Amino acid sequence: MDTAQPTAPSQPAPPQSVEQARSVERAREFEAQRPRLFSLAYRLLGSAAEAEDAVQDTYLRWHGTLPGQVAAPGPWLAKVLTNLCLNRLTSARAHREEYPGPWLPEPVRTDTGALGPMETAEQRDSVSLAVLAMMERLTPPERAAVVLRDAFDYSHREVAGVLGCSEANARQLYRRAGQHLADGRPRFTSPPGTVDELVGRFLTAAAQGSMAQLESLLADQAVAWSDGGGRVSAARRPVVGREKVARFLTGLFARWAGGLRIEVVEANGSPVVLGWEGAELVSCGAVELGVDGITGIQIMRNPDKLAFLAHQLRELSQNG
Repeated sequence: MDTAQPTAPSQPAPPQSVEQARSVERAREFEAQRPRLFSLAYRLLGSAAEAEDAVQDTYLRWHGTLPGQVAAPGPWLAKVLTNLCLNRLTSARAHREEYPGPWLPEPVRTDTGALGPMETAEQRDSVSLAVLAMMERLTPPERAAVVLRDAFDYSHREVAGVLGCSEANARQLYRRAGQHLADGRPRFTSPPGTVDELVGRFLTAAAQGSMAQLESLLADQAVAWSDGGGRVSAARRPVVGREKVARFLTGLFARWAGGLRIEVVEANGSPVVLGWEGAELVSCGAVELGVDGITGIQIMRNPDKLAFLAHQLRELSQNG
């Protein structure tokens, strides 16, 4: 006799409520905007970690709006995010004035599209560590005006709408920002192949401790910045001049000889030199080119500022 009990039919999942369905749809809508929002926040703040926080705060405000309250999500989200970043920049200025040693932006790997397309020299230049560092000389509204105008192709009227000012004031902010940036170090953008070749020669010369070769690659008034954030050893002041920079770099490589694994990847639109101790990312170096050779070298040593790039590299390794 068959004693098997009949199997109860599976119960269908309860239908989503209207509110649940709406919440899911709004979350999807925000996620479609997230890459662009992160790219905007990073350019405004120069910090990947702070950019992620600002994007999350923007989501909370988006989540709190009522259905139909926002007619155009893209512009609304960009405006909210920009103003959140302006608040962060205002408070960050005082903190960065007390920062131990030079303050440099956080490096972000860009060959995966994290900051948008990097197809032109202008796109690469807009996220270079050198340009982001120079942006620190701007007021928060000036920085927002130049980022929205140059990197996101906003009109002066649209910039004015985001910043809550007149179109004439937006034009003035943009013009003043351009003047401040033009007063900075002269920059010269080379084709990517030239940068790759120069970085290779630079690494060879530094690894061999060849002062003469290094000096031949450096501009007369080359400057090296090193950001340790008070967490690890780093030069507390910029190192200025061809001979001093060459000596500084050969000293660094001599201390790291044998214990450092070198890797070259793309970050912030250009090749950067990574230093690994075992599985730990301990440095990221980028070069800035001028008509006479390398004019600037940015060396990130602060572990907190290397965390985002290290996470990107781990994810790529796991997915690759």
